[in-house]
Amino acid sequence: MDTRAYIGRSVGSLPTPALVVDLAGLDANLRRLADYFASRPAKLRPHFKSHKCVTLARRQLDAGSAVGITCAKLSEAEALVAGGVVDVLIANQVVGADKARRLALLNRQATVRAAVDSPANVAELAAAAAAQGVQLGVLVEVDLGMKRCGVAPGAPALGLARLVSRTPGLRFDGLQGYEGHLVTLPDLDERRRRTLEAMAELVQCRRQIEAAGIPCLIVSGGGTGTYDITGNVAGVDEIQAGTYALMDAAYERIRPEFVCCRWVEATLISATEGRAVADVGVKGMGCEFTMPRVTEFPDAEVPYVAEEHTPLRNVTATVGQHVRLIPAHGCTTNNLHRRLWVARGDTIEDVWPIEGSGCLE
Repeated sequence: MDTRAYIGRSVGSLPTPALVVDLAGLDANLRRLADYFASRPAKLRPHFKSHKCVTLARRQLDAGSAVGITCAKLSEAEALVAGGVVDVLIANQVVGADKARRLALLNRQATVRAAVDSPANVAELAAAAAAQGVQLGVLVEVDLGMKRCGVAPGAPALGLARLVSRTPGLRFDGLQGYEGHLVTLPDLDERRRRTLEAMAELVQCRRQIEAAGIPCLIVSGGGTGTYDITGNVAGVDEIQAGTYALMDAAYERIRPEFVCCRWVEATLISATEGRAVADVGVKGMGCEFTMPRVTEFPDAEVPYVAEEHTPLRNVTATVGQHVRLIPAHGCTTNNLHRRLWVARGDTIEDVWPIEGSGCLE
């Protein structure tokens, strides 16, 4: 496909399904969060996994209040560094000799940190750093109740920080703690209370480590759902919000201040009395949390999403009509596409590659 040929044409001319972003909405979202953190001690480290687009990541950095970019996988970090991003945090464990080597190599070009939660991984990263003649910055991950990765707060976190700080080739840069089990709690009071409790444990870890004479320069965590809670906790330095940039149908329920500016442009390929079927399914749209929202039909019901089809109920539509589907989960949606069509109004203005699409290792 000659994608540049579509620049200047209408969104409705795109072959579907197509992933589209409204540039005005995107810039408004980026400006809102950059302005929020402009005068606060904590700063942004936007999460790449939410959009996987290097051009958008650079736009987040250019908006201000950002100290670097977060990502989930080593291959995403490689895409970011290749695209000119020089400060990256892999908010995950990088395990395996080959991956450790690749991480060390990246640090010849940029600062690329990773999280650790085991002595075995500490030793593996240190060996790779020594072999490549670099020093790797790492964050000790603390489990704040998500029961995923991370060591327990208190003595386990302090013990691992001590090990990192005395291991040649590694640099203890701080702590990571993600309250991911709390970021989408619908009740704001409960979300605030439980988030503050979790962050208190993380900050206490910081104080214990510093009291042991080990500098703790970075405490990183948070997300779109808790940016105005975690981002105001004394002792937290970085907020890893990601979804705020493009938004999705799940997050808009608790974060209405941001614009849902990304959608899947789809064509109705079948239509009968009160029903229609769009030409996209789970192979082109993340549906883990709820059903997509149909912009043109606010009262539409989506009973399910199949591999290549999204049935709509309670609609009056025609075959060939275009609809805009706001995906329930934006992060997995972008991972399914190779390009992001950039629109201003109804006109295609640019097309951005999604370099991180399919970056799973």
